[in-house]
Amino acid sequence: MTIAQDHIGQLFMIGFDGTTVSADLASFIKECQPGGIILFARNLESTEQIVDLTNNLQRCSPHSPLLISIDQEGGRVSRLPKEFTIFPPCDVLGQCHSSELAYAAAATTAKELAAVGINMNMSPVLDVNSNPSNPVIGDRAFGATPDLVSELGLATVGGLQDNRVVACGKHFPGHGDTTSDSHKELPVVTASRDRLERIEFPPFRRAIDSGVATMMTAHVQYQALDAQRPATLSPAIISKLLRQELYYDGVVLTDDLEMHAIIDHYGVGDAAVLAIQAGCDMPLICKDRNRVITAMQAVTKAVTGSDISPQRLAQSLARIRRLKDRYLLPYRPVTISDARLAVGCRSHRALLRSIHQTRERVVKAEA
Repeated sequence: MTIAQDHIGQLFMIGFDGTTVSADLASFIKECQPGGIILFARNLESTEQIVDLTNNLQRCSPHSPLLISIDQEGGRVSRLPKEFTIFPPCDVLGQCHSSELAYAAAATTAKELAAVGINMNMSPVLDVNSNPSNPVIGDRAFGATPDLVSELGLATVGGLQDNRVVACGKHFPGHGDTTSDSHKELPVVTASRDRLERIEFPPFRRAIDSGVATMMTAHVQYQALDAQRPATLSPAIISKLLRQELYYDGVVLTDDLEMHAIIDHYGVGDAAVLAIQAGCDMPLICKDRNRVITAMQAVTKAVTGSDISPQRLAQSLARIRRLKDRYLLPYRPVTISDARLAVGCRSHRALLRSIHQTRERVVKAEA
């Protein structure tokens, strides 16, 4: 593998099937050298199994430490087995009107994730649930106002990152006003720039100001920002708006490039190249190994042919390195004994009960 290919692997976060690091998977990771792995429920069975899995993933990576991520928002977007402390969806925390509880929930999640070797959570959702017809966000959002989403989003970022788990604000520049699901098709938002500034942007601005380590793009087209391309592939939205206007220099991940909002309109290789050209750092491909290979080859070709400049490549590599240096080093393997002490422990379960009780009190008081 050439040096360029070695570097290019570091740009990608990938998923896989199975619950162990098979010889085949280990060989693939050693060959492609991804910068990150994303885990799903299909990969996770128990506390002990997850400890073994993450340790073995780190062991077989040529560039340990890997980012090992998960979507653990709470509620219906939860990947962990039942022995973990599974918090309710974000809108329940929103109904509690408590940044303290939001911080505590995120900190608790971070402690349990870190105990089993997961160092990144694709959270918080910073979308404002402003459209009742939205089929994909709904209770995943903290609420329907930018102030509430900003307050609890900042608390969540703090709870995660104070406990050395990388947070990821999503889905920039906002997925709350869509009437379709980007997993299934490409949503189009027709709102004016003024409305986006008032409703969608504030939680992301606040998170950037507070130091959110990473951001995830939305596979959504915003006609007021770019009438041709979805945000993930748009230089106007990523390079101009996010990087230049909002001064964000953290790591930007794409949402999964296998989602139909992208794959129905672009080949996965073209999409990966366009995303990096637009200013994204890490294309995310959650399942199909052949698509991972295709995308890596396409980016390699684009770098070799100067469609992606050495400077553009170096920017992303530097951001990823800086992120890992801050949150993942010094790297130590996790142990089953430590994990058992943290996962689903009594104090964590007590916090979960407290959140449900607080919500009940608030709902009764407001009735």
